Amino acid sequence: MNMSRARERLVVIGGDAAGMSAASQARRLKGPGELEIVAFERGHFTSYSACGIPYWVGGDVTDRDELVARTPEEHRARDIGLRLRTEVTELDLDGQRVRARDVDSGEESWTSYDKLVIATGARPIRPDMPGADAAGVHGVQTLDDGQALLDTLEGTRGRRAVVVGAGYIGVEMAEALIKRGYEVTVVNRGSEPMSTLDPDMGRLVHEAMEGLGITMVNDAEVTKILTGDDGRVRAVATQEGEFPADVVVLGIGVRPETALAKAAGLPLGPHGGLLTDRSMRVRGQGNVWAGGDCVEVLDLVSGQERHIPLGTHANKHGQVIGTNAGGGYATFPGVVGTAVSKVCDLEIARTGLREKDAHRVGFRFESVTIESTSRAGYYPNASPMTVKMLAEHRTGRLLGVQIVGREGAGKRVDIAAVALTAGMTVEQMTALDLGYAPPFSPVWDPVLVAARKASAKVRGSL
Repeated sequence: MNMSRARERLVVIGGDAAGMSAASQARRLKGPGELEIVAFERGHFTSYSACGIPYWVGGDVTDRDELVARTPEEHRARDIGLRLRTEVTELDLDGQRVRARDVDSGEESWTSYDKLVIATGARPIRPDMPGADAAGVHGVQTLDDGQALLDTLEGTRGRRAVVVGAGYIGVEMAEALIKRGYEVTVVNRGSEPMSTLDPDMGRLVHEAMEGLGITMVNDAEVTKILTGDDGRVRAVATQEGEFPADVVVLGIGVRPETALAKAAGLPLGPHGGLLTDRSMRVRGQGNVWAGGDCVEVLDLVSGQERHIPLGTHANKHGQVIGTNAGGGYATFPGVVGTAVSKVCDLEIARTGLREKDAHRVGFRFESVTIESTSRAGYYPNASPMTVKMLAEHRTGRLLGVQIVGREGAGKRVDIAAVALTAGMTVEQMTALDLGYAPPFSPVWDPVLVAARKASAKVRGSL
């Protein structure tokens, strides 16, 4: 501890889910007389839902402030020294201090710490090609990004939009732009949208997107973004042709924002994210923690490190970090890779491993796909649902589940997420005592129908 100060100082870099959850939890455990907390955020907002940005852009959420869980003023009222529009530019680990720059004035200063939390998040991937930084080209990761995109949409005369990439952000932004009255083309380098699914399940998403009026262009690599004489985007070019655009949204994905950590010599994983132990302490460091989209996490199914940028994980990381930084004890055991999304009324869910993940790790497995309904077939508004399940060869251990369907489909993946976390076999799953009534499911829930089929296939392979 720095003995020149009467109390410890916790410095937090990043003012969203992980960072401010850590700060808030640490404050619950230690009052201002014991622990000073200083948090740096380079944007205008704190503690907001980045996952909600597509719904704000699409008009489902009408007010930006609805996405803010806790305002800067609320954090400051809890004796958290929050400094907005302030970007940390350098870490001095030996000297236990950080250099920060005021984004508006350019003034720089050093702040010492006893404990440090790195929660710098992730940044949208911008392809290294001509025109990627042109006016009218947007990545969407923060509320500031969302506001910039809305400003462009409101100030653009043309109504043609191209979304580059068809992952979660790309698919959700395509729907949002359709709702705003744009003609939308999605250019996707993969064979089907949603690479987090196997291609046969991604095909169902493809069909739903085309049903919304979205033009899907698969197996297409963007080579450059063309601009007009005014410097604004006018088209997206691939080897096959050009797609006119008045606005371009990059939905290629995100990378961990770890430039600061890398420059300071902190350990990074294969995906560029910070490596931590189970307490979320950065490996090799005694007083530095990291969490949120800038870290890699343990996949409990594959046993490997993965980068999974989700708000659910970030908030849990923050709770663990804040508990440990505040003098308590907590750990984060890992994840099974659960995620849900939607395209209009089509719900998309996955957890565990895809086929290519299982092959890469070295698992032999059995795969089954079943068709069922969200409710008893005779009950009004029962809708179709497709469930795909992977089970390990011989042992029958559940490896992964993907679900695509209408209302009631997406959250069924939670059954599989619990089963994966518990290390259950598909045969054990068939005995799960799930709730049943005709308005909610068939007598055999679709997930259990898949488990029965997978169990039979495993037994048949012995």
